[in-house]
Amino acid sequence: MGEQVPTLDEVVRRDDVIGTSGVRLAVRVAGPADGPPVILLHGWAQSGRVWANQLTGPLGGAYRLIAVDLRGHGDSAVPDDYGTDAWAGDVRALLAYADRPAVVVGWSYGGLVLIDYLRRYGTAGLAGLVLVGAITEIGRGHAGGRVGPVMRAALPAALSDDPAVARPALLDFVTGMSAQPLPDDLVDASLRVPASVRTALFARQAAAAEVLAAVDVPTLVLHGRQDAIVHPSAASYAAGLIPDATLTWLDTGHVPFVDHAAEFDTALAGHLGRCFGRSA
Repeated sequence: MGEQVPTLDEVVRRDDVIGTSGVRLAVRVAGPADGPPVILLHGWAQSGRVWANQLTGPLGGAYRLIAVDLRGHGDSAVPDDYGTDAWAGDVRALLAYADRPAVVVGWSYGGLVLIDYLRRYGTAGLAGLVLVGAITEIGRGHAGGRVGPVMRAALPAALSDDPAVARPALLDFVTGMSAQPLPDDLVDASLRVPASVRTALFARQAAAAEVLAAVDVPTLVLHGRQDAIVHPSAASYAAGLIPDATLTWLDTGHVPFVDHAAEFDTALAGHLGRCFGRSA
């Protein structure tokens, strides 16, 4: 019989970080305590479990991976505030928890959370950035927030507080992230997020051109060519504004770290090596 692969819960250590206004943020931590820190920010209506392949894979053996459940998601507290200052303060708390300059990876809405930090604090405490299938802006007419057909089709039903309305929309949203069957826990994570939180995350307008142009740390923009949640043009927009950004395309949808974990990990490891001054 082959060697049994450890489960996510067997590999990670669970901890809490106190974010903006005392909000408790649940984190999963894998890798050596003295390893270079990498903070993983998930997307809208998901949780830190989306990074299971990375937390249990080779990256977790070389780096200290810190995967947070964003406020209102997963096992974190559910506050009322989902504005720029709240997100920025949460990322600042995660960087303090890392206790040394970290690379922050923002997937999907997590990219916007990362931009919120940059808007308030610049690149302080950052060794580098990674945007994965990410939006950097939000609101009608903002190129950095352009979404794809699956995301458009899910709204507004996916925001409903009526489970009979929201459930099928969220199911279509999650299954539309990939042409391949996805783990059941991705669907479960969406259904766990309260409707008030799902709605609040869209209740704002934010541009980011000046923020992106001011980035002065190594940045990787990685996007799937078949992404139907966040339009690939959002990646081109961000990479075109961030000085010396590396733009990498993968032949996949919205979840390259699930669909093509090995290829994603190779691209991420190369970037981490540049950020932390070690060979890939």
